[in-house]
Amino acid sequence: MLTNNIVGISSGGGHLTELFGAIPNSIINEVNYITYKNGHTRKTLHGKKHFFIIDPHISKLKFVINFFQAFFLFLYLRPKLIISTGAGIAIPFMLIGHYLGSKIIFIESGARVITASKTGQFMYKFSNLFIVQYNSLVKIFPNSKIGSL
Repeated sequence: MLTNNIVGISSGGGHLTELFGAIPNSIINEVNYITYKNGHTRKTLHGKKHFFIIDPHISKLKFVINFFQAFFLFLYLRPKLIISTGAGIAIPFMLIGHYLGSKIIFIESGARVITASKTGQFMYKFSNLFIVQYNSLVKIFPNSKIGSL
């Protein structure tokens, strides 16, 4: 079991960029990052503590594999706090964390101005803190907080 108790989990690309923007610089190197492996994510996470899991996208089989990877990785990391900017790759890990006592912070993507993401809609009820970046989304997520990255 590792002693760093913060996990940042997201898809690659813009979600990962937003995740970095959400984590204070004072702790950015203390976070264990989880995403999927590709050239961009390997380069972005070089020198940071990170783990790769499969991106389930829309495959039921990959979703099952992602769940088992997330479960065993959760047992290894035992995070007290999980921060995510989405997308679907993060759902199993966040749900496991929710049911095993982790605090969950979900940040709806800045690309979502009027409509909610599927991941956001799903994770809203499981998050301890749900952050939106636009006032228009407070109507959809009434208990959310407004923040910007």
